[in-house]
Amino acid sequence: MHHRIFAYGTLMSGQVNHDLLAGAPCLGPHRTAAAFTLYNLGTYPGLVRGGVTAVAGEVYRIDGATLRRLDELEEYPRLYGRLLILTPYGGTWVYHYRGGIQGCQVIRSGDWRELTRDRRSVRAGAIRNIRNAKTRAVRQALRVGAAG
Repeated sequence: MHHRIFAYGTLMSGQVNHDLLAGAPCLGPHRTAAAFTLYNLGTYPGLVRGGVTAVAGEVYRIDGATLRRLDELEEYPRLYGRLLILTPYGGTWVYHYRGGIQGCQVIRSGDWRELTRDRRSVRAGAIRNIRNAKTRAVRQALRVGAAG
């Protein structure tokens, strides 16, 4: 069975976790309805339901095994939930953040890539290239699981 997933952060092309979507066709870019708030959580973003921001990203077609790997990365359903949104490609899953957001910077543009574009910025370089502890541990487990 195939699913569609809306990638708005580190899963997008050119981002640190994009390799988890290897082989998944990108159906195209998409911007959500203006119904969310996007937060900078440090090395990854969190989309939160409610708000007035249209979030930019990409839609991919994935299989069930890839969805399960992404669920593990996103610590679904504990840290992130999944919400079905409408896109030009059909109903599409988006991961929405359930953790604490107090003190986190709002990404008003709704575009995570804006934080990673500036090649002169040390902070942007860190966001582009460094996996946080959550990502590092989960990715290691995913690699071990896929090899076994």
